[in-house]
Amino acid sequence: MPLMEKIKAFNESDNPWVGLLRDLLFVLVVVAVFASVSHIVLGLWSPMVAVKSESMVPHLQIGDLIFVEGIDRTTVITYEEGERNGYTSFGEYGDVILYKRFGNEGTTPIIHRAMYYVEKGETMWQNGPTAPYAGYITKGDNVRTNPSYDQQGDISYLQPVKKEWIIGVARFYRIPFAGYVSLIPRMILGT
Repeated sequence: MPLMEKIKAFNESDNPWVGLLRDLLFVLVVVAVFASVSHIVLGLWSPMVAVKSESMVPHLQIGDLIFVEGIDRTTVITYEEGERNGYTSFGEYGDVILYKRFGNEGTTPIIHRAMYYVEKGETMWQNGPTAPYAGYITKGDNVRTNPSYDQQGDISYLQPVKKEWIIGVARFYRIPFAGYVSLIPRMILGT
């Protein structure tokens, strides 16, 4: 049987197992195309993250799905720079960044706003300690849960966010509730 006839027979088969295989192949192709396009456009194979905490309220909510552009494709505009030039992202000046906590791969990434950049030896905030190295001072937008910079609390205590810790910059608009698709199984499994 020639190849085209085999493909036609596969597509027209009423066998439930063949139908299941067709559906699985279709899903795999869609995922592969989406991942490839997102890698080309945004620089990441998996360009979406679900917001897991209230730290960015009112601009981002728990369960929001956010698209992230890879750090190698963009530059970070801090709150300080955004205020000077009028640039806003997600309802406030500057970029919202996704970064690895203390640079560790195995931790849940933090999605907070880049407030300003400090060089090694500069004070990290008014009357604060000096920076041990250059990096970003970050903060969640929620004034109730995040009244101070991440570097003043346990999120990134006294550690500016190094450029190499940054995964990417949040882009476009949030998709409300869509992130629950990934959050609910994690909550059930306790991960």
